[in-house]
Amino acid sequence: MKDQKNAVAGIRVLGIDPGSQRTGFGVLDAVGARLTYVASGVIRTQKGEFADRLCEIFRCVQTIVSQYRPHEIAIERVFVNRNPDSALKLGQARGAAICGTADANATVFEYATRQIKQAVVGSGSAEKAQVQLMMKSILKLEGPLSPDAADALAAAVCHALRGRVRVAVQRSAGRR
Repeated sequence: MKDQKNAVAGIRVLGIDPGSQRTGFGVLDAVGARLTYVASGVIRTQKGEFADRLCEIFRCVQTIVSQYRPHEIAIERVFVNRNPDSALKLGQARGAAICGTADANATVFEYATRQIKQAVVGSGSAEKAQVQLMMKSILKLEGPLSPDAADALAAAVCHALRGRVRVAVQRSAGRR
């Protein structure tokens, strides 16, 4: 019943940390300034043909969207580090994930990695362990949290903290 109330009164955000081998996802409800953890996990693709892995990401994201019905989606942008081939593969995995969200009829928002880390840790050059620790603290989580799921939750939290969620909540409540 609580989940249903949050979904009606607030905004459900799906965060995605794309990767061709591991794609993290995190779902939270934002009601006013309150953020409530809903779910998180990692889509681990099977070894094999790259096209098959992209299809697996697409299908799994479709399932997540169907199960959690997000209103808005926050996804990490691709950055080019040293290996352009890796960046291209990451971009394709990201595209597969975005396509998997199409049935949600939700707006997709993109955030740079540094922007996400800055929002949740206070430093754009934060380490993965710091992001994990902050997600556990902000969302009051106990137990292990994988780096990929933490990064996805961080994208969702970043989006919520950027004010877009609060504006959408105010509009849906008729307050302008």
